[in-house]
Amino acid sequence: MKTVLRSHVGKVRQINEDQAWSGSLPSGITVAIVADGMGGHRAGDVASALAVDSMVQSLQAWGEGSSLIGGASPLTDMIRKANKVVYETASLNEQYHNMGTTVVAALVEGSTGLIGHIGDSRAYRLRAGRLEQLTEDHTLVNELTKSGQLSPEEAAHHPRRNVLTRALGTDREVEVDVQFIDWQLGDRILLCSDGLSGLVEDSVIEATLGDSGSHLEQQAEKLIDLALAAGGDDNITVVLVSDEGLANATGGETA
Repeated sequence: MKTVLRSHVGKVRQINEDQAWSGSLPSGITVAIVADGMGGHRAGDVASALAVDSMVQSLQAWGEGSSLIGGASPLTDMIRKANKVVYETASLNEQYHNMGTTVVAALVEGSTGLIGHIGDSRAYRLRAGRLEQLTEDHTLVNELTKSGQLSPEEAAHHPRRNVLTRALGTDREVEVDVQFIDWQLGDRILLCSDGLSGLVEDSVIEATLGDSGSHLEQQAEKLIDLALAAGGDDNITVVLVSDEGLANATGGETA
């Protein structure tokens, strides 16, 4: 499996409050994490860094024998532990009061994948050229859309579209959304902060990831460029996960 990570501060922000990590565990499980911090001066980047560092430490401590087969994954506990780290740090430091972060994580092993998330950083899967959003935004606007009070078009331009209903680190306890997915040869997973998804239409993301003439690195760079061209008013982070190398080696076609 191959992962590519790109992050950009954008055109407006002075600090990049996004944090991300990707790599493989000794067991062969491929991991990708994106966190988008929020809070006062410098608190957002502290929150996202603490969350990602905590999760990476938990994953590395998970051990060489770790496996997703049979549902044997402590991902929920890892995210809750990260929540505790951020919450307690904020509680002990006045300058970090009310800081928090989104988090979305993907673990892939063989034909099995696992997605965990809190907030509005997203996970998508591209399969056979079609893009599917795997996560549901924990936002006020999404709640209003589900209840029929807003149309999808109104939600996309609502002035409070970035207001979160759930975040990591803002409360002592947090609910984590976790789901298993299947993985097929040629699939591609995108994790991103809302600096991409809030500015670039899904159809454009789909076309970019579905371009069989470009490699993973080129696609990641193009997604960043698209967000910048659309205004770049937030930090932009993307992580792509693909079996590009495996598909090529076995004569298969990547998405």
